[in-house]
Amino acid sequence: MPDRKTALITGASFGIGLELARIFAREGHNLVLVARTADRLRQLASELEKNHGARSLILATDLTEPGAAAYVLDQTTRANIVVEILVNNAGFGQYGLFAENDLEECLRQIQLNVTTLTHLTRLYLPEMMQRKTGRILNVASTAAFQPGPLMAVYFATKAYVLHFSEALANELAGTGVTVTCLCPGATATEFHKRANATGMRLLSMGTMDARIVAEDGYRGLMAGKAVVISGFKNWLVTQSVRFSPRRIVTAIARKTQESKKE
Repeated sequence: MPDRKTALITGASFGIGLELARIFAREGHNLVLVARTADRLRQLASELEKNHGARSLILATDLTEPGAAAYVLDQTTRANIVVEILVNNAGFGQYGLFAENDLEECLRQIQLNVTTLTHLTRLYLPEMMQRKTGRILNVASTAAFQPGPLMAVYFATKAYVLHFSEALANELAGTGVTVTCLCPGATATEFHKRANATGMRLLSMGTMDARIVAEDGYRGLMAGKAVVISGFKNWLVTQSVRFSPRRIVTAIARKTQESKKE
């Protein structure tokens, strides 16, 4: 399929990013797969070529490094790949009291969740605007809608992603380029294990399947929606915080984040 468009997906080795890669391949796209783990990316690329005939460029790089976004652009440029769809999915959280969290881990979190996402968007957006076509999917979280004690930095970074995406969607109206922000709730991925947060109450309330979340995100992106909240229960939660006192919202967020043992 010579007319295949190309989607660049960060954090493509597991969870929502992995499922998005499968969906884009299924829908006839080639891929640029970005994550730290080369072995997982090679395995995924092989699967996507076998099942859907999709070609993939594998970029095994650590996106918490300040020069990573420029490296990604350099590699796609060298390969003469036109990125029509940019999916900023990579991100991680850190559980615990901010004053006790590892500082370097906090800063890496901001670098990945905020700075690299912003950098990649700025690098690929101008060419999309020149072509008058393109789509950007930024993966935030329902965490974006309220403060999050015990994951203070993570919640704050996702608020940035939501507000940044909504502002860009407004700025780009009529250009042929759309920006969509996907806001999942708790999802069955490796995220909570990575954040050392597997014991918190929130997870006992149920998690969504990563494939369902990815399908919601894909449909919303292709429809040009500015914000997609995956799951009706999650949508209700995000709406309820708009009408509740901030102090109460923060206290409830703290309760759901606490360990079930507390």
